[in-house]
Amino acid sequence: MRSNDIHNKDDIRQKMQEALQNNDKETFAYAMTEMMDCIAEETKATYDGMMAEISEKHDTNVMASRGIRQLTNAEKQYYQKLREAMRAPDVKQALNNMDVVMPETVLDAVFDDLQTSHPLLSKITFTPTNGAVKMLMNRNGYQMATWGNLCDGVVKELMSGFKEVNTGLLKLSAFLPVCKAMLDLGPEWLDSYVRQVLYEALANGLEWGIINGDGNESPIGMTKQVGDGVAVVGGAYPVKAKIAVTDLNTDTVGNLLSLIAVDSNGKAREVRDVILVVSPQDYFQKVMPATTIMAPDGTYRNDVLPYPMTVIQSPAVNNGDAVIGLAYKYFAAAGMEKEGRIEFSDHYQFLEDNRTYLIKLYANGFPMDNNAFLYLDISALRPAAYKVEQVTAPAASAVAELSDLKIGNLTLSPAFAAATTSYTATTTAATNTVNATPADAGAEIEVLIDPADGEEHEIGNGTAAKWGSGENTVKINVTAADGTTTKTYTVTVTKA
Repeated sequence: MRSNDIHNKDDIRQKMQEALQNNDKETFAYAMTEMMDCIAEETKATYDGMMAEISEKHDTNVMASRGIRQLTNAEKQYYQKLREAMRAPDVKQALNNMDVVMPETVLDAVFDDLQTSHPLLSKITFTPTNGAVKMLMNRNGYQMATWGNLCDGVVKELMSGFKEVNTGLLKLSAFLPVCKAMLDLGPEWLDSYVRQVLYEALANGLEWGIINGDGNESPIGMTKQVGDGVAVVGGAYPVKAKIAVTDLNTDTVGNLLSLIAVDSNGKAREVRDVILVVSPQDYFQKVMPATTIMAPDGTYRNDVLPYPMTVIQSPAVNNGDAVIGLAYKYFAAAGMEKEGRIEFSDHYQFLEDNRTYLIKLYANGFPMDNNAFLYLDISALRPAAYKVEQVTAPAASAVAELSDLKIGNLTLSPAFAAATTSYTATTTAATNTVNATPADAGAEIEVLIDPADGEEHEIGNGTAAKWGSGENTVKINVTAADGTTTKTYTVTVTKA
């Protein structure tokens, strides 16, 4: 039975996705009707509110400031003639005799809304198209050019990496129930209503197909196997085997991405635009707890993952399942039927003040290779937890040696060696800088100067020592990090 108390778009979308998964056409039709009623009510309410503020002339500047899309001349002419046809006694004949068709800019605006407002469709490779379109796709992934003379063999080798793909095989039919009173609102408001209906029809149909479609009169979903060796039975592609994921730690995510980092031919590719698609319930019950950590200031950080990726909630994903992959490696195409016409339909009868119209759309989609997406089982995904590992500190170093010793530019005799502790040098300068470098960073250095004409005193390592005439003694005491092992280096500096 149709529910009359559903007025929230999110609730209606959820109902539509469930109907798609259950192949319940009647429930889907009722839910779509609810969506149309909801959009019509919102459009009418917005219209009434705005008309109370502006004049009957529909001031363009005021409407633009309120976010109402301004129509091109072709669009305005189309909607004006569409209104006239919808008011005609014989609607079907009037629509068939219309000498204008829906401008492509209307559908372009719908695609803009889809890619701006829809998290999943905004990430994938989405192409507006009309009717049957063919494209060349690179199936070899990473491909390197070869130096040499240009010849037919090289051209054939390069072209062997491409295959021709037909993107215009499927149709989506969107029913458009229009309340007769809505025809009085003006072209801009009819445009708003039509675009919102198209948005919902495309968004719901495409999202389910992009995730779950089996290729049999539907797109090929991210959860399906694709490739030249895949056994397609009755037009349906087989489901991928699931990978059990119990945590989203560095090692786990790294292993998953390593499978995606090469295409089906073993060629390396750039790992970017990574998406993790989960059901709304699983996001809050499993993914959020597994990717949320507390910061030192007591606040929480959500969607903390070891590699840049976007977490997307989609009712098209079953609870306990998830999809991870490269968004740019899913191709989707959609467009208006070639004639771009809205037709009167007798398939569904609604309230007396409603008339039902039909818009036909083309749509298709498929993963570009089998490794681009992985099907995950996250039913046992655990919350994030800080890992505390007890590590035994290593014993303190007993190295009490220098790795180098320099006193200005003086020549030490003998040449410095870590095991040699006594040296001599001569100088004519009043001062020279002492630089003693420890062999171990934990060792402490003490530099003592006993000038020929004064008392022994300590100077900082790396500072200048003042010499007296005759023999001066420099002592460098090295204490190892263990605090007990020591060694003393002595340099006798004679000032001439």
